[in-house]
Amino acid sequence: MTIWVNEQIDGCGIVQACIAGVNQEAANDCHRDWQEKLTDDQQKQGWRAVLRTVNSWDDVPVNALKLS
Repeated sequence: MTIWVNEQIDGCGIVQACIAGVNQEAANDCHRDWQEKLTDDQQKQGWRAVLRTVNSWDDVPVNALKLS
């Protein structure tokens, strides 16, 4: 099973938002949306949107909104 994990990470490396699900298309749409909505100030401060995959729900951050 592939689980897609979208994370918004601030300049200090802290996960500010996280959504996880098994639908690749939805994950790509979410990732694209988060990237587009990062402001110039956030980008200068080191914020980033990260899309990654894991193979188990146990590997998804505890604070994630989990969609199945």
